[in-house]
Amino acid sequence: MNWNTFLLMRHEIVLAITILILLLADIFTDNKKNINIIALTLFGIHTIIGLLPLDTGTLFGEMFITNPLIAAFKNILNIGVFLILMISVSWVNTKMLPLKKVSEFYILIMSSLLGMFYMISSGHFIMLYIGLELATLPVAALASYDVFSRKSSESGIKLILSAALSSGMLLFGVSIMYAISGSLYFSGMSGNFAYSYLSILGLIMVFSGMAFKISLVPFHFWTADVYEGAPTPVTSFLSVISKGAAVFMLMILLFKVFADMIWVWTYLLYGISILTMFVGNFFALRQQNLQRFMAFSSVAQAGFIMMGLLSADQLAVSAVIYFIAIYVLSNIVIFGAIQMIGLASNKYKIDDYNGLYRTNPYISLALMIGLFSLAGIPPIAGFFGKFFLYTVAASQGYYWLIFIGVLNVTISLYYYLLIIRASFLRRSDNPIPHFKSDIFAKIGIAVASIILLGLGIYSPFYDYINSLSNIF
Repeated sequence: MNWNTFLLMRHEIVLAITILILLLADIFTDNKKNINIIALTLFGIHTIIGLLPLDTGTLFGEMFITNPLIAAFKNILNIGVFLILMISVSWVNTKMLPLKKVSEFYILIMSSLLGMFYMISSGHFIMLYIGLELATLPVAALASYDVFSRKSSESGIKLILSAALSSGMLLFGVSIMYAISGSLYFSGMSGNFAYSYLSILGLIMVFSGMAFKISLVPFHFWTADVYEGAPTPVTSFLSVISKGAAVFMLMILLFKVFADMIWVWTYLLYGISILTMFVGNFFALRQQNLQRFMAFSSVAQAGFIMMGLLSADQLAVSAVIYFIAIYVLSNIVIFGAIQMIGLASNKYKIDDYNGLYRTNPYISLALMIGLFSLAGIPPIAGFFGKFFLYTVAASQGYYWLIFIGVLNVTISLYYYLLIIRASFLRRSDNPIPHFKSDIFAKIGIAVASIILLGLGIYSPFYDYINSLSNIF
């Protein structure tokens, strides 16, 4: 192994170095507020380095795999995490700085991201499992990071218990597949499955283990309580970065490892997609707390993503990755607005947003852009994200599924408009007062909003992803 080969792990190496420098900075920095600048600077450098071209290659006997598509997806996660960290600075200074728990927050998020990098580059189930656990355990600590909140502690416990259950189901499925194929390599398992009830059981157990991470029905029960109880920046990270990495990994498993069983998992995805969309949307209609509201919105969006996995081809890969990228930006804008308003007023209910536009017009506009993107309203980029998912379903002749998807978009538009109506049309005798936000939060939300609008008007990004998807 030479140095050039080792640099195939560039994302992981630079991120690990960043974590180590943050540990040292915490020891030698007296003013913990400076950790924010150090963390953002280091992660910004890491993000820029990640954008450099990367060749296709393998390491450790093909346990670690990288190619331009995987590198591009890592860059999407990097940009998403960087925006989340920028928006989180005001929360860290308000809530965690008095407790001197600043560096730990950044270290845990970066450690979780490091695990996701290893997970999505895995070509072996041992590497997949190690990456999955490294990605999950820091998030469980982050969910309970607000030590003075009972709900935060409860969310951490629920997350770790659900993660343990999902890991057990995943490992049981892997053991079944190993018994059938005699290999733990993805390439070794592919094409070595005999059609039997045992192989179908292995597929279902592995799918169930990943479905917990994506919050697919009926594996979604932890989502609302964890999203509500966790600190808002952590909820944002869970809803977009963690879910995005899990979807990418599930796509690899279905398209590569279980390619010969497509006749089984397409029916599975078809049913779960419908169930997830309806359950997520109908439960979202009942919510008043915005973080629970976004939890069920996240469940519904996962149902839409499953539509994009039905064709198992280049079109599916491009559509799913594009949708995830847009979904990441949309949720970051919405959770950023929720966090800023929550810090200023400690209000998290929809009715609390009555008259918000009159006191805080810019944050209301950003919130509207994010919600319209999730709803799929043109000309915002979320419209094209859903359009490409429908294209995948149409390519396989699933026209009834498209109809059900459009019906669910209509339902979701209704409850997204509830927040917009409260902000722009309703009046309040006691509206949320005007407040000034942290400069980092303003920049983070503004950048994400501008990208959503820009990609909705002109979108070379999809063509770029599509050009990489042929190597999948």
